[in-house]
Amino acid sequence: MASAATVLLRFFDDGGVVMWPLLGMSVFSVALSLERTWFWTRTHSKKRSSVLRSVLRRVREGDLAGAMDIAESDASIYGGFASTMIADARKRADPASIEAHGMELVERIRPRIERFSSVLSTIVTAAPMLGILGTVTGIIQSFQLLGNERGVTDPTLVAGGIAEALYTTVFGLVVALVTLFPYVAFKGQSDRAFGRLESMIGVFAQIGSNSSGRSMDPKRSSGSDS
Repeated sequence: MASAATVLLRFFDDGGVVMWPLLGMSVFSVALSLERTWFWTRTHSKKRSSVLRSVLRRVREGDLAGAMDIAESDASIYGGFASTMIADARKRADPASIEAHGMELVERIRPRIERFSSVLSTIVTAAPMLGILGTVTGIIQSFQLLGNERGVTDPTLVAGGIAEALYTTVFGLVVALVTLFPYVAFKGQSDRAFGRLESMIGVFAQIGSNSSGRSMDPKRSSGSDS
C-alpha cells in the first residue's frame, strides 16, 4: 500500500504543478457524477414511471382528487409538477393558460434537472486544456535546459521536462473522458425529463380544452350543476 502511494506521489511530482488541479477536477467530477446517477436512478425508476402513468390516467378520467393524492405521495420532480398543475387546473380551464403556466413551472424545475451540468461541461473542456498547459510548460523546461550555455550534463533533467509534458497531457485527457460519458448520459436523462413534463402539460391542456370552460374539478362541477 505504501509503495503504491509512493508511486502515485512520484507520478504527480513528475507531472508538475498542473497535475494537482487536474486531480481536483477528477475528484469533483466523480462526486458530481455519483450524485447525478443517484438522482436519475430514483427519478426514472420503474416505480416512478408507474406512478406517473397512474397520475395521468386519473387526470384523463377527470379524477383530479385521486390524481392529487398520488402526486403528493411522490417526492420526484414529476410528483411536485403534477401537484402544482392539478391545483392550477382546478382554478382555470383555459388550455392556453394551463399550457403557459406549465411552461413556467418547467423553467422553475430546470435548475434541478440540469444541476451540475454546466460544471461537468466545464471540466470536459478545461481538463484537456490544462493538460496542454502542462505539456507546454514541460517542453519549455526541457528547452531551457538544452539552451543552457553550460550544456546538459545530466540527461535525466531533460527527461523530467518531457515526462511532465506527457503526464499532464494523458491525465487531462483521462479526466475529460471520465467526465464526458456521464455528462452525455445525464444530458439524455434531462431531455427525457423535459419530454415527460411537456407531455404532462399536453394532457392537462387537453383536459382543459374538453372541459369547455367549466371547472376541471368534478366536485366543483357537480356543485355548480345543482
